[in-house]
Amino acid sequence: MGVIFAHITWQVYKEYNFYAMNELITYAQELFGINLTPSQQAAFEIYEDELIDWNAHQNLTAIAEPAQIRIKHFLDSLSCVLAIKNLSSQRIIDIGTGAGFPGLPLKILGPDLHLVLVESVGKKAAFCKHICRKLDFLEVEIIQGRAELIGHQPNFRERADWAVARAVASLPVLVEYLLPLVCLGGHALAMKGENAPAEIQEAQPGIELLGGRLNKLVPVSLPGVEEKRYLVVIEKIAATPDRFPRRVGIPAKRPLGSN
Repeated sequence: MGVIFAHITWQVYKEYNFYAMNELITYAQELFGINLTPSQQAAFEIYEDELIDWNAHQNLTAIAEPAQIRIKHFLDSLSCVLAIKNLSSQRIIDIGTGAGFPGLPLKILGPDLHLVLVESVGKKAAFCKHICRKLDFLEVEIIQGRAELIGHQPNFRERADWAVARAVASLPVLVEYLLPLVCLGGHALAMKGENAPAEIQEAQPGIELLGGRLNKLVPVSLPGVEEKRYLVVIEKIAATPDRFPRRVGIPAKRPLGSN
């Protein structure tokens, strides 16, 4: 009887997983014009399974239900294509990536992009390394460290086409993490919630000081998520002064332009 029950339970799970993954495929196409290939679908399934497994022991993310992972991690990450129109061979650095968001879903979508993941928490950086091995990713560098230090390293300073971040800090703080990493003509991309317009006003002095200019504010809608979401896109139009970013912890304590 137990064997029969286990078999039925596994079948129910597989059927649920099949339809749920189809839902992800449908939303990706309808919302962002993304057509996921079978191999990309398989990669997301592996990613989801490994995240759930690791999260049970390591507490990587508060979003742990499969349906929420697909919406609030995978789809949310894929929304970056509304700003990054062509992922091919782009140099992207993801600051405070956590369990790999948004960088690794973008890597699934654009296998030839050059990706750097920066994460200060060891268990999260270890998970990112594990997923990259699982998915046989090339051109991915994972750094356990702080953005304030990475921003002064010659290998990374003003080298990225895109510096991206999600749920890391308020925009006045975040621009000091991102813009020093962006090459002239490149962009910083901050994934923000409903306070984005107000944060842009607060961040404007810092954006200008760091060599940036607000390019656009892109609204994002996710199924079942009521809160407004935005992509804040900042173009790099001038070199960032050498003294930025400031020492570890200072940007968060004294955001540029604050009193």
